[in-house]
Amino acid sequence: MSKKTLKEELQGLIEVIALSPNGVSTEELFTLLSGAIPKRTLQYRLSKLVKAEVLRNEGSGRSSKYYIRDTSEVISAPSRSSLIPLSPEAEEVKRLISFPPQLRQHVSYRREFLDSYKPNQTFYLSQSILEKLFKLGAGVERGRPAGTYARKIYQRLLIDLSWNSSRLEGNTYSLLETEKLLATGEGIPGKDRMETQMILNHKEAIQFLVEIAEEVEIQSYIILNIHGLLSYDLLADPKACGRLRTVPVKIGKSVYHPVEVPQLIEEYFQIIVQKAAAIKNPFEQSFFLMVHLPYLQPFLDVNKRVARLAGNIPFIRENLSPLSFVDVPESDYIQGLLAIYELNRIEFFRDVFVWAYERSASLYLATLEVLGEPDPFRISYRDLIRRAVCDVVRHKMNKMEAAQAIQKFAKENIVPPDQHRFIEIVEIEVRSLHQGNFARFHLRPSEFFEWQKNWQF
Repeated sequence: MSKKTLKEELQGLIEVIALSPNGVSTEELFTLLSGAIPKRTLQYRLSKLVKAEVLRNEGSGRSSKYYIRDTSEVISAPSRSSLIPLSPEAEEVKRLISFPPQLRQHVSYRREFLDSYKPNQTFYLSQSILEKLFKLGAGVERGRPAGTYARKIYQRLLIDLSWNSSRLEGNTYSLLETEKLLATGEGIPGKDRMETQMILNHKEAIQFLVEIAEEVEIQSYIILNIHGLLSYDLLADPKACGRLRTVPVKIGKSVYHPVEVPQLIEEYFQIIVQKAAAIKNPFEQSFFLMVHLPYLQPFLDVNKRVARLAGNIPFIRENLSPLSFVDVPESDYIQGLLAIYELNRIEFFRDVFVWAYERSASLYLATLEVLGEPDPFRISYRDLIRRAVCDVVRHKMNKMEAAQAIQKFAKENIVPPDQHRFIEIVEIEVRSLHQGNFARFHLRPSEFFEWQKNWQF
């Protein structure tokens, strides 16, 4: 049996003491542990946990007992469940990252974590997960111009992604307040200006990605522009917007220390972009960006927000359901990232990502069902369909004349592969005309009724 690490030993002590709400003495602990830890070592471990403010001790000498100081600081799989179902590997990662910062080992950026990833050879997401996500996210928009899906649900996406991404940063705007802000541009009285600006910046960044959907790729300038939009009027130094950082940064409540050398930040950022661009699977590509951009911390601030929007680029481009982080608990999201920062373990964050995508995909599927599914062919040829129908009516054609005219119109205006379908649609539209629907073709009443007389013959 392999020897336990110090961290595992301390966690074991915490869990044993947590089972004794009335406190436990050193002698009792030694007995409970069956002498697995020498008594002098045990006393040292207990002293360390007291100094770290995980335990408190009361009494003196043999009557001294140890208690859990604040059970909310001790997070173990059995004692605190997650809204998100976690795999055994993720549960283990969560346990390891749940030690108080005082008991976690300080670590710096490990380039090996990035170098070990080989696009299309290394996979953070298993094949079964990739297939599952594709089934959830793929819709009838596959094969249509890039951005079709995002544009169809644009207003819903704008609100959901702006609100949830801001919420994960501690923003206190409610969903309805966010919706009002995005509709009017006016902040809610009493809200902090920075919170208002954060949400408005999300709107600008999302608009940017959707508007350039047909040409958006994973490129350095795209990521920099996303940061420039998301960080606008939020940084003390305006010049830092859209630029890689040149100064050190710290991660709150973490023992991780990001890279400080500007040349290395630039080098690693370019490697991340190049590797991400080479990844063929959109879900793997998205997850890779959401892992490695925050891990590098390439910007002075707003790194996680940049990663969340950059991670949506593959979905917008490929007409897959976007990821808006609906219902994702902030604590799970942050702990998943902490595990990447400090342990280079992706399992916890992977489970958060998969669950989040499932929630988003189901939401937007329901949104599409409410909106209905317009025929993309009809949308593409809408103006020409209208012209063809109007020609039939305004020239007062009968059925035989109309059939010949529609065929001629199609040959002159429609590419050969689409001519048959176009003729079929126009003929259906003409046959379906009646006094209650002719206005949608911008026909005058007199034109319709005059044509209707001829059409009967």
